[in-house]
Amino acid sequence: MNSHKIIITGPESSGKTTLCKQLSNHFNIPLTKEFARSYIDNLDRNYIIGDLLSIAKGQLKSEIGSQFLDTDLITIKIWSEYKYGSCDNWILDQIEKQKTEKRFYLLCKPDIPWEPDKQRENPNDREILFKIYRQELEKLGHIYFVIEEEDREQSAKDIIKLKILTSKNRN
Repeated sequence: MNSHKIIITGPESSGKTTLCKQLSNHFNIPLTKEFARSYIDNLDRNYIIGDLLSIAKGQLKSEIGSQFLDTDLITIKIWSEYKYGSCDNWILDQIEKQKTEKRFYLLCKPDIPWEPDKQRENPNDREILFKIYRQELEKLGHIYFVIEEEDREQSAKDIIKLKILTSKNRN
């Protein structure tokens, strides 16, 4: 592919990880998993707002040299602001810096059934969170495409192929 970072994002239980695995296999690109999942799995307590900075630093470190990401710092920002009403300035500064990178997002719409998981917290707020994700991506000026309905995998493949062909033809 090229030097773009492809980020799959969206609210909880919107099919991000499943889609990431499918696309990673299809395009034969290694997948950088969501750092928060392993971090929280290894805690012997519930996470607190102070953990979000550690999660963000781990997420950012895991993204180095990666092209295909299951979420990014924007998820941590939204999560922090939605749950705690604020976000650490270090996280906000890193997100600002990322605006200079070639990043594009596949924003998963939560139009699939909720699947419970011990780390998921918002089964009833997915539409509200989807709107927050969309607003955030627009505010930051990132290119994004909404992935929705039944054939999410094929839609995402088509968008990536189109995006890559378009980028290569511009160079």
